[in-house]
Amino acid sequence: MSEKDPKQKAKKPSQSREDRLKAALKANMAKRKAQARARAGTADKKE
Repeated sequence: MSEKDPKQKAKKPSQSREDRLKAALKANMAKRKAQARARAGTADKKE
């Protein structure tokens, strides 16, 4: 069982890690932009 894990990780560890990081960064940026838009929208309504 422990022999299978290193083989699966050894196929393309850097590529899959980069893909995960890229997807996480994209999601994080979208979330931050949505928050910034929401804050900007509520600031306009208050004034």
